[in-house]
Amino acid sequence: MEKTIKDLADYLGGKVIGDDSLIISGVSGIKEAGKGDIAFLANNRYASLLNETEASAILIDSEFDFKNIEGKNFIIVDDPSFSFAKIVKLVAPPPVEHKPGISEKCYIADGVKLGKDVHIAPFAVIDKNAWIGSGTVICACTYIGQETKIGDDCLLYPNVSVRERIEIGSRVIIHSGAVVGSDGFGFSTIRGIHKKIPQIGTVFVEDDVEIGANVTIDRARFGKTVISKGTKIDNLVQIAHNVNIGENTIICAQTGIAGSTSIGSNVILAGQSGVTGHVNIADNAVIAGRAGVIRNIDKGETVSGFPAISHSRSKRIQIAMQKLPELLKKVSEMEKKIKTLEKKRKKN
Repeated sequence: MEKTIKDLADYLGGKVIGDDSLIISGVSGIKEAGKGDIAFLANNRYASLLNETEASAILIDSEFDFKNIEGKNFIIVDDPSFSFAKIVKLVAPPPVEHKPGISEKCYIADGVKLGKDVHIAPFAVIDKNAWIGSGTVICACTYIGQETKIGDDCLLYPNVSVRERIEIGSRVIIHSGAVVGSDGFGFSTIRGIHKKIPQIGTVFVEDDVEIGANVTIDRARFGKTVISKGTKIDNLVQIAHNVNIGENTIICAQTGIAGSTSIGSNVILAGQSGVTGHVNIADNAVIAGRAGVIRNIDKGETVSGFPAISHSRSKRIQIAMQKLPELLKKVSEMEKKIKTLEKKRKKN
């Protein structure tokens, strides 16, 4: 890629501040960028890097105060991160192509229905009476269970397991190692022995969902575990039986959600957060990293800590905890003074 800053600004619908004639030949992170590279700044927390970077151009949004930054060239856009992704596509290698066709080395059982232009790779297994939509790609060593339905234009990477009687919408991406429809963790303890409770429900994944690598989504005990449309799930997430997740929710890596929990739309669960069973997290809530939710969370509420409480209060507690050594020292000194005063009082 060799384009001027002006060319890129026109491509993005942005505005140039600085020399728009410089040639851009590469893309890079703001720390690593050199001459000829374009980088981006999406978080003002890292604004100090603008004085250090050698990037020839930086994507920023209109809210950023660039007047005090000298000798830099900017392209002002609505969303620097998304705009940077568009530029990356100009230099990225072409995506892996999955041409329509069914490998002779896959296994397709009786009663399977296949749409148009599907791609089924070697060693994939499509079990009895499954249904695969048009344009869907089933990569190597992936298993599709009996009576499972997968919509159009889905992409299932190698070693995905989708068990029996699961329903997946269209344009769903499932990354390697994910398991959809594993048994819910249900046992009844009788005289000290854990007896398995049958998990006869299913999982319903709606359109435009993306499921990361090694995610596990348990089938419901009865009814459905639901992942609503547009939701994005990072790697190594556990979603238990009968969980219901709303639209366009973000679930980051190593999050665990216990059974029968309801999560609203546009919720963010940050990395390593945990949610106990049978609680409700309302729309637009934010659960901070490593937070432990054991109560209902209101609409738009941001919580952190364990047990999860208001983020502002949690921050004050964390700051106070950092002062504990000094506080303990002061208490110890006060105790010594009190003892000294008591001895004096007794003598008098």
